[in-house]
Amino acid sequence: MTSLASGTAFATAGFAPVAKTSVSASPLPAARVQSLRGAESSTREAGAGQGAALGALAVGITCAGLHRANRRRRVKAKGCVVSAKGGDVSASFTGVCEQTGVTLNRYMIEMTKRGIVDKDIESIFNSIREATKVIAKLVNRAPLSQAELLGLEGEVNVQGEDQKKLDVITNDVLKKALQYSGKLGTLASEEEDAPVVGSRTEDGKVISRGSDAILAETGNYVCVFDPLDGSSNVDAGIAVGTIFGIFKEADVEECKVPLGDNLSEDEVACLASTLQPGKALVAAGYVLYSCSTELVFTVGRGCVGFTLDPSIGEYVLTRPRMRIPERGNLYSLNEANKAEWDEPMKEYIKNIQSGRGETGKKYSLRYIGSMVGDVHRTLLYGGLFAYPADKKNPNGKLRLLYEAAPMSFILEQAGGMSSTGLSRVMDIPPTGVHQRVPIILGSTDDVAECCKYYQKSDDKSLKKRENDRMDAVVS
Repeated sequence: MTSLASGTAFATAGFAPVAKTSVSASPLPAARVQSLRGAESSTREAGAGQGAALGALAVGITCAGLHRANRRRRVKAKGCVVSAKGGDVSASFTGVCEQTGVTLNRYMIEMTKRGIVDKDIESIFNSIREATKVIAKLVNRAPLSQAELLGLEGEVNVQGEDQKKLDVITNDVLKKALQYSGKLGTLASEEEDAPVVGSRTEDGKVISRGSDAILAETGNYVCVFDPLDGSSNVDAGIAVGTIFGIFKEADVEECKVPLGDNLSEDEVACLASTLQPGKALVAAGYVLYSCSTELVFTVGRGCVGFTLDPSIGEYVLTRPRMRIPERGNLYSLNEANKAEWDEPMKEYIKNIQSGRGETGKKYSLRYIGSMVGDVHRTLLYGGLFAYPADKKNPNGKLRLLYEAAPMSFILEQAGGMSSTGLSRVMDIPPTGVHQRVPIILGSTDDVAECCKYYQKSDDKSLKKRENDRMDAVVS
């Protein structure tokens, strides 16, 4: 993980991995070196046979030869092309403000220019950016406004869980910010019983479906989210977070929708758009509200991290290329449920605790009880996070659409792995908006080792649950 020094330009990061080499920057006058305040120079190999080193130099330094090389590499209008097979064709940002660094707004503008995302995704991220800044403020202010923000709302959500006041407030904040972007056809939230229409007109009316021309032009995406993951911790001031995923809106005619009683045309369309497997995600991310507010996301070209700078009210790029270690020495899960787990998970945890796993070293437990906090630590330090199935929750507890799938997408784009133990989480076809799944995610070697215990298991009920899940059988 590398941090971006404030005021430095950088080679566009967050894409597929590339080899690094060190080169020396051209000599600079001493006064200029001093003004850069220790900004680092770095390079990236631009691809086989290209041989051009892209220097991530300080603000204001431009290289005419580099720009010419970049123009030659462009094979599409409007910017860089990033090969899905691992090639990294990118250019340094120029004219980055020395006082702010690369803000999220600047980053998304550059991604749009390069054709990596479209204007609709840029607009959706703008809404997420503003909404999560409000949520960060609410979380930080909660102990000072206990009557308004802390405690139970008095309602129970569709999961049968008591809703915290902040659950309801943050859901409203995020939903309204996304609806007024005008770029979403459907929204689905942990706090909503069913998906809702995703766009509103300027006078606040929900845009209807069917032949509505406004929706046809703007409702191109579906956003699924958990507005306040780990909200049971918020009264204690422990880390909480927001999780989101963005799908391209599906063709209603091509979707298989498990129909309920008396579904309206709008409800069928909403369900059809929402029930897509994780592999259909075009973007996903999470925001961690802790001692700092961290935004981590992917648009399918690797994983990047931003930190909210409260002095300017902007997210600033601090982790331009996040990669999870291939192996860690930490595991994160609720061991209070150990007696109820399936046997493969019991055996795996017992072995890594005692040093009888593949590494021969004892693993240490770290568990917060907030998925965002636990996954963020796992992404940075390596190891494994899991919420496995147990006797009380035979299909796991975490929700597929707006928790497991987005987090799996992020971890895979950072070089990690995510599985139920027997299948890739991203491949599971959802049968309902609030469907639950078991999940094991983290460092590739750790998750693969855990999966071996499941693969050699002869538990027929375990295999049947997995087959039903992959066959989209409604349980």
